[in-house]
Amino acid sequence: MTPMPSPPPHVAVIGGGPAGLMAAEVLARDGAQVTVYEAMPSVGRKFLMAGKGGMNITHSEDFAAFQERYGSARERLAPLLQEFGPEALRAWIHGLGIDTFVGTSGRVFPTEMKAAPLLRAWLHRLRQDGVAFQVRHRWLGWSADGALRFATPAGEIEVKPAATVLALGGGSWAKLGSDGAWVPTLTRAGIAVAPLRPANCGFDAAWSPHFREHFAGQPVKPVVAACSGPDGRAWRRQGEFVVSADGVEGGLIYALSAPLRDLIERDGSATLSLDLLPGHSAERVLAEVRRPRGSRSLSSHLQSRLGLKGVKMGLLRECLDKERFQDEAALAAAIKALPLRLVAPRPLDEAISSAGGVRLEELDEQLMLRQRPGLFCAGEMLDWEAPTGGYLLTACFCTGRKAGMGAGQWLKLRQRAASTTT
Repeated sequence: MTPMPSPPPHVAVIGGGPAGLMAAEVLARDGAQVTVYEAMPSVGRKFLMAGKGGMNITHSEDFAAFQERYGSARERLAPLLQEFGPEALRAWIHGLGIDTFVGTSGRVFPTEMKAAPLLRAWLHRLRQDGVAFQVRHRWLGWSADGALRFATPAGEIEVKPAATVLALGGGSWAKLGSDGAWVPTLTRAGIAVAPLRPANCGFDAAWSPHFREHFAGQPVKPVVAACSGPDGRAWRRQGEFVVSADGVEGGLIYALSAPLRDLIERDGSATLSLDLLPGHSAERVLAEVRRPRGSRSLSSHLQSRLGLKGVKMGLLRECLDKERFQDEAALAAAIKALPLRLVAPRPLDEAISSAGGVRLEELDEQLMLRQRPGLFCAGEMLDWEAPTGGYLLTACFCTGRKAGMGAGQWLKLRQRAASTTT
């Protein structure tokens, strides 16, 4: 008699963001029976939110510069990015029928600039590949016999898959599902997790009431911002930011958030140096400040000779005491390097992303937890961080792909071993 073929192994993917969906796609196409479990009422909520202002999917800069964006995790992520980096990701998106283009900044966007068409096409293809979805299923951990526990609208259930991929997100944007609730569960299981911290975040600056009242909400541009990280590395970026009621936020601040946050953790505060006139040399600024102004006020003089006004002028008055503001050399130096003291990052739930997570040394090259065979991790829940600009999504996609491939290979090895013993 011909033996009946074995049913395909069931794999649970917990988390319906880009990393989880990519793992599900790889596993389904490898022949596994895949179910994606998502705590929220629908999948991809943070992905959709990220696309509201223009879906920046990846970046087109050369690979050497690209991998440097991942800081201390770059050596571990580089092989995964080489396997599925910006070019491969763009090709994959094109395979969904979504065109992309490179913007003037080098960032890569879908032609329609939206995440919804991409997610729609992807979910359609996943369902065609046999992937099942269970929403409103919040993972609670493991039962005594190792089954996965889920809280559902109908009550708690248990599932015992052949393998599991965790893609639970970080700790920012809790209302979209990334709430970090998984941290205690993994910690209790003996898995080392670095504390979740805000990344790509704003900072508090302890404004005076007068400055807050007059300038909150105003953009500051163009400027060059610089700081030194705890390791002594010098950071310098040009761009713009926004004065908030509490401090500063925006793209330029987010690009420097990692060293600023780390300095605050070490020293209690961090100093951000602002070049308010990046198009002017220090010599020119000093010459214009010293130029005779007659009966004009200093503020009128600076506006006339250097174009300094509004929020930039407000920053000078906020950050300099009266004595330094009236000292021509000190004022000129501050225009080119204004010290802005930052006292705290904004709360984790306000951040665009989070740092910390499952420590990378806990995982093998296939992103399987060394102490829990058959359990894989991917996405933002891993201990890495990157700036905005497409780097976050690219790493989520490539780690999800790697975890899916790793789970598939591990299942095949188990099946081979089982057939050998029988």
